[in-house]
Amino acid sequence: MRALLPLVVLLLLGCDLIPSTHLQRVQERGTLQVLSRYGATTYYQGPFGPTGLEYELATGFAEFLGVELEITVPDSLSDVLALIELGAADFAAAGLTVTEQRKARIHFGPPYQSITPQLVYRQGSPSPKNLDELHGIVEVVAKSSHAERLEYLQDEYPELMFEESGNLDSEQLLNLVWEQVVDYTIADSNEVAISRRFYPELRVAFDISPAEFLAWAFPPGEDRSLIEKAEEYFAMLHNSGTLDRILEHYYGYVTDFDYVGTRRYMRHIEQRLPQYQDWFQEASVETGEDWRLLAAIGYQESHWDPQAVSPTGVRGLMMLTRNTMDQLGMNDDRHDARASITGGARYFASIKRKIPERIPEPDRSWMALASYNVGFGHLEDARILAQGDGANPDKWAEIKKYLPLLQQKEWYKQTRYGYARGREPVRYVENIRSYYDILVWIDEREHTPTLPSPALTITSPAL
Repeated sequence: MRALLPLVVLLLLGCDLIPSTHLQRVQERGTLQVLSRYGATTYYQGPFGPTGLEYELATGFAEFLGVELEITVPDSLSDVLALIELGAADFAAAGLTVTEQRKARIHFGPPYQSITPQLVYRQGSPSPKNLDELHGIVEVVAKSSHAERLEYLQDEYPELMFEESGNLDSEQLLNLVWEQVVDYTIADSNEVAISRRFYPELRVAFDISPAEFLAWAFPPGEDRSLIEKAEEYFAMLHNSGTLDRILEHYYGYVTDFDYVGTRRYMRHIEQRLPQYQDWFQEASVETGEDWRLLAAIGYQESHWDPQAVSPTGVRGLMMLTRNTMDQLGMNDDRHDARASITGGARYFASIKRKIPERIPEPDRSWMALASYNVGFGHLEDARILAQGDGANPDKWAEIKKYLPLLQQKEWYKQTRYGYARGREPVRYVENIRSYYDILVWIDEREHTPTLPSPALTITSPAL
């Protein structure tokens, strides 16, 4: 018995010395440590708090694991890749393209989005049809998949010249192309779709490769426990339709780019908005609504024209009816810009109070906007149809599919309020979202000269 005791002790001690799996370490730690990049397609601080496709996916994964999310943003893409290769974080959710070179150094989780790398130039410059017709240098993010692709293409196009920038991200390079500082850059199609609203003269010359996939990057090694859990998570998102809904939320309203309308809007921001901005901000203080959202509503309604009149009799900068003004206790002339802005802000806030408080932002605001346009009753009809069809009635990405059904007899006959021109509120909301995004972008550029520290770490509790 005494002879066996040391062996038993060693076995018990050995149990504690056996290294835990990657998944177990995350669960024991209680946090999911994730690297990301700042950008409209990845992660950023929006008007309603932290947002971005990668942020939402990573937050959902943390919830799936029952832990908190910690996001750290390194200085550059090359730092993200290097840190993951060293195992300094659990994974990187940074809009990373799956390439053969990267697969030799790190592991990738399941793909969640398909994108196409595109050569981008500015309108007014000659439009190249292929890489032989370039008149200048292509600048891309250092260590990016685009740099890998161009290096490969140099065998076929020996005259191809490109530079790698370690200090600039993709959005900054797109800005420099727009400012005509850089001749060309390469960006993923999802980044181009979003950025063209801010830089309307950007043009796509051609795709430089077939479609590629984005995926999370995990540290190298034989331990695939966390990757396998990520595969389970994405399978759940895919099978439930949640992944499609999330992608629709971030990209569904930016696909129909209108150059003329966007350029006119940016001109009106410079020429018309300054006359009314103080009154939008005044209404914001009274109602608690973001003045930039109120201004976006006003632009959608009248292009900030206080003398506007519709064929249906609504009028003024916020296009209010006489009955609406009376209900708000306002007897002012609807062509009075200040009164119209105040009335529109009060009306929007009153509608928003009807939206269930459990619905989080920004969905709550998008639904209030739809109600502003089509009426609260029709919005509720669409939510009831969605719920009866097994969809989530608290998500705008779902409701926007059901509002147009109110134009079809087989659907609207099931509802309380009946027929409605349901496509109009969908276009209405999506237009305002674009106007709002552009206005937020311009406002923050003017008042936020420097970005937060790139090494900033954000901790978000699992929802």
